[in-house]
Amino acid sequence: MRIFFDARYIRVDFHDGISRYTTELANALARQEEITFIISDKRQLDFLPPDSKHVLLHPVTSWREPLSALWLNKHNPDIVMSPLQTIGSVGRRFKLVLNLQDTTYYKHRTPPPQYNPAVRIAWRLYHMTYVPQRITLAGADLVATVSETSKREILEAKLTKKPIVVVPNASRDLSIHLDKPVEQGDNPPKNLVYMGAFIPYKNAECLIQSLAYLNGRTLHLLSRISDKRRRELEKLIPENGNVVFHNGISDEDYARLLADDAIMVSASKAEGFGLPLIEAIDLKVPAVVTDMEIFHEVAGPGALYADPESPQDFASKIAQLDSRDAREEIIKKGREHTKKFSWDHSAKVLLTAAKKLV
Repeated sequence: MRIFFDARYIRVDFHDGISRYTTELANALARQEEITFIISDKRQLDFLPPDSKHVLLHPVTSWREPLSALWLNKHNPDIVMSPLQTIGSVGRRFKLVLNLQDTTYYKHRTPPPQYNPAVRIAWRLYHMTYVPQRITLAGADLVATVSETSKREILEAKLTKKPIVVVPNASRDLSIHLDKPVEQGDNPPKNLVYMGAFIPYKNAECLIQSLAYLNGRTLHLLSRISDKRRRELEKLIPENGNVVFHNGISDEDYARLLADDAIMVSASKAEGFGLPLIEAIDLKVPAVVTDMEIFHEVAGPGALYADPESPQDFASKIAQLDSRDAREEIIKKGREHTKKFSWDHSAKVLLTAAKKLV
């Protein structure tokens, strides 16, 4: 059986959410089955298993994307699986699995900042109504998504009549970058760590403003950020606040920072899963996040939950973790909850569902 997986979403500089999902799922799939990877840049092979079978295709932002299936037909795949739903299905002669990660962009239509203006305009138009999404997903045989929360939202919006399989995110092992396991000290954590984009619904504003109610903490904003967006956020830093803009960070430095008396924080108002949350929990780092359904699904009792509209509430929850006993208790509960998530399990679920199509 010839199984293709679309690895064109792998970024070759710093991972974003979909790049990380693509990379980890691709490698887990290859541990269980012979996979041919679809790439658009040979540097993406550096993130895949050595000597991986691959074919070259245009970038996902190309105008040719709706016609991708016509080109892939030449390689005679039995199944093509994509971590997003953008790959074209017109004229395909293979079974197709598309992944709609979540419905976030129907609530918050600002597109990812790395795309060019033409793609950003098309992105907004695409998410103005559900019709384009329904047409896109109708071209698949199977729809995947990353959480039970997203599956419920897809069904409520009636975006597809095709079967839906949940293929969750999972944590990568960041501990390999550390000399010793993370241990909680007696002093209150000094670092607050946010890994995520800076588009408005991610709500970095709340985290910055919470510093007004905290002393002796440093907020680390890790992801790439434009100069304009940085200036907007810098205006919100309170007099007693200390904020570090990392503008991208390696996995090694990310792990070391989480291990350095840190609390993982996110005031995001919408998520498909929340990968930094599960990564922190598995590294034995406590978390304070938005009180919303998806974070409860991911962390269960293993995090403290705050109102994303209230910087003061976020500060209060962060202060509750000044106690070493409180941190250790919440970490214990979180790690017990997240045992059910693993990349190998997600790959097995996806492969099992996809093979039934043939």
